[in-house]
Amino acid sequence: MSLVKKLAGDTAVYGLSSILGKVLNYLLVPLYTAVFAEGEYGIISELYAYTAFVMIILLYRMETAYFRFGAEKENRKDTYDTALSSILISTLLFSLAFVLLAGPFSEWIKLREEHQPLLYLLIGIWAMDVLSEIPYARLRMEGRAWRFASIKLANIGVNIGLNLFFLLACPAILSSENPTWLYSLIEPWYNPEYGIGYVFVANLIASGTAFLLLTPLVRDFRFGIDQLLWKKMLLYSSPLIIAGLAGITNEMLDRVLLKHLLPFSLEENERQLGIYAACYKLAIFMTLFTQAFRYAAEPFFFQNARNTKAPELYAAIGKYFVIMGLVAFLVITLYLDVFSLLLRREGYREGLEVVPILLFANLFLGLYYNLSIWYKLTDKTLMATWIGLGGATITVILNVWWIPIFGYMGSAWATFICYGLMAAASYFIGKNHYRLPYEWKALAIYSLLALGLFFIHGQLISTEMSAWTYEGGRVSMILAFLSLLWLSEKKKLRELLAMK
Repeated sequence: MSLVKKLAGDTAVYGLSSILGKVLNYLLVPLYTAVFAEGEYGIISELYAYTAFVMIILLYRMETAYFRFGAEKENRKDTYDTALSSILISTLLFSLAFVLLAGPFSEWIKLREEHQPLLYLLIGIWAMDVLSEIPYARLRMEGRAWRFASIKLANIGVNIGLNLFFLLACPAILSSENPTWLYSLIEPWYNPEYGIGYVFVANLIASGTAFLLLTPLVRDFRFGIDQLLWKKMLLYSSPLIIAGLAGITNEMLDRVLLKHLLPFSLEENERQLGIYAACYKLAIFMTLFTQAFRYAAEPFFFQNARNTKAPELYAAIGKYFVIMGLVAFLVITLYLDVFSLLLRREGYREGLEVVPILLFANLFLGLYYNLSIWYKLTDKTLMATWIGLGGATITVILNVWWIPIFGYMGSAWATFICYGLMAAASYFIGKNHYRLPYEWKALAIYSLLALGLFFIHGQLISTEMSAWTYEGGRVSMILAFLSLLWLSEKKKLRELLAMK
């Protein structure tokens, strides 16, 4: 098998495991929104938002440093031992410190007393996940893509299975009018009042399962740190930590700030956070499309960097990414009443107005990934840090300013503006280094048309008409948009597909 084919195959496997994993995890949203009230789901969302920040700090991008300094086989063992030893020491120290500081931290984030034990479950989850990352990186380094994917999917499968068991099966067994032998097994230990705690118990067991499946990669591990190598690795990874924190700030900070900046009671703030977080999940379809594009495009861009037609090729790919994103935007927003059924309780659906904003925000994020190829091809990766920090600054300022005034709508618009400005900054800075001939006029026309159809659909909803007329109207709008795209782009698309 050629190197290119192997790379393409591995990329497909890694992409499949990640995207399929997100899809499977997304299936928990209907479960959580059916079982938990909005405020309870808000607590889950807030704690997992903190988890995203903690994971960046605890891992301090040592897995990326392992890829960099362990690329040569003769250095791989020392690099692996140094990276894993470093992570082991820092994780143990952090975990011990957090156990001691869990009380003050829970007061700082306004976590109610009955939910404070969840922090100890989180410590276990953080430790297991962080300690697993270097063995995962080793699988990738050794090209064992299927092993990597199978463990990732096993983790997700155990998590989903235990969620269903704790949140559906156990209550059903205990409430049955005709108790079976399962009742006597479950009743002594299952506490229905524990509620959202079982979400974190399931996660902890799933993370522990993955860690156990990775133990064969730890058998030849020898504890020890090569100090000179460790300093080089830390120096290399430090800028990436900043970029990672900036990215997580753009993605997760709104779910941290809403609870603290909304001008209502603590209970109402948690309810509003739960509504926003659940509705944000409806934008996952655009996120999955963006991630799938990123997995496929990044290796493709590097493989074709020396192609004389590369700029035209990259610009065309970016154009059709936006077109496909606009189609996704139109389908989801015109059928939002159908997609909203995934939010099982009616109370969650009062926040659906954020979904179109977040869909377009994630479309900007995908465009940013396409536009940012210039700094990767020209070895100017430091620009990623500066653009990411700029985006994080915008995210912080707009959320702090707008949440008290506009509530979670302020967070949605902050996300939209942040990703839009990041894409614009990448384009205007990049055109001086690696000019790509994007067809901005065509993209502007298609975007305005999609937005126009979206607003026309909004008028249809407020108009009295039969169900058949309404259904025919939105189907016609989607078909008209697709027909226009086909008539305008079919010749160029054929030329793109024929390009070598």
